[in-house]
Amino acid sequence: MKSVILVLDLILNLVVWVLIIQAVMSWLLAFNVINRRNQFVWQIWNFLNAVTEPLLKPIRSVIRPFNGMDLSGLVLIILIFLIRDIMWRYIYPNVI
Repeated sequence: MKSVILVLDLILNLVVWVLIIQAVMSWLLAFNVINRRNQFVWQIWNFLNAVTEPLLKPIRSVIRPFNGMDLSGLVLIILIFLIRDIMWRYIYPNVI
């Protein structure tokens, strides 16, 4: 059971990092620091969108962009931290 919890925690950590990388990359694209016409940048951007879009789409349907800002990534990160907190406080200490 411990290994399942550790693997789940690792997956949740990876999702948080992918969301952070996507946010930073979207800012870099918005300010023309990097160019989406570059094939390497385009491949990374498509990969990040393919990974995060299924997770963010349900949140975006509930929480619309606020003044042009998409807060769905922030909401998902907060939800992941809540899940991890519940997992470590209540589930993991009870695992023998």
